[in-house]
Amino acid sequence: MKRSERTALISKIVSDAPGKVFGLSYFCDIFGTARSTVSEDISVVRRSLETHGHGKLITISGPGGGVRYLPFADEKATLDIQNRLCNALNDKNRMLGGGFLYTSDIMFNPSFSTDMARVFAGLFFNTDANCVVTIETKGIPLALMTARLLNLPTVVVRREPRISEGPTISINYFSAAAEKMQKMSISKKAVKPGSRAIIIDDFMRAGGSIKGIGELLSELDVTVVGIGVGIASITPKTKKISGYRPLVYLGDVDESTGLIEVTPNFQIFENI
Repeated sequence: MKRSERTALISKIVSDAPGKVFGLSYFCDIFGTARSTVSEDISVVRRSLETHGHGKLITISGPGGGVRYLPFADEKATLDIQNRLCNALNDKNRMLGGGFLYTSDIMFNPSFSTDMARVFAGLFFNTDANCVVTIETKGIPLALMTARLLNLPTVVVRREPRISEGPTISINYFSAAAEKMQKMSISKKAVKPGSRAIIIDDFMRAGGSIKGIGELLSELDVTVVGIGVGIASITPKTKKISGYRPLVYLGDVDESTGLIEVTPNFQIFENI
């Protein structure tokens, strides 16, 4: 088999299972070649991916080591994704009143949610997380895509407990978006005590929902190691949480003029 064929297959295999560790022996068995040859092939694939901004092929040393593909976006690709999201949001037909925008078509679009997830995968791949957590409903696609890229399970916090979830823990929290007290619950079987979680949500105003998720996870002895938000409202200025990383900021939404202020978060990679 020619090197061009081997590198094409390696690219296909790792891209179909992002976040998964493949041992060198796995490729040696497929191609019937020596480890040194596979190592050279992997170097070719790595250079190609990084040169064209399609993520990184990371080498993991040790007896259980190998390679792991992380298709995250570099700074240039991230800005392209942010601008694409801003352009999609900047449409007066999305206005719902009260400063809210219709975003379901964006969040449930696999192309959008996958691109946004590439950014979060790059931000949080070094956190040693065990799961990605979100609250139903619109945050699910973005969380699921992020979890897929990191090869992690997704945990969904419910608005109301369900019999099919088994024993649950519930709390009440104040939602600035709904302007009222709401309830959320999580199954005790969803995560193991001592786990590390990444919280991903589609939209944040004051941060009440994410704060509530953090409190629920704390009850299960789970540590939050990263928070990613698709769209964060500039108002209110004082948030209930800190350390979150939004892709874009939503500013003024003026129904009388049709003006929608939405800008990229240019500091998204700071202090990583």
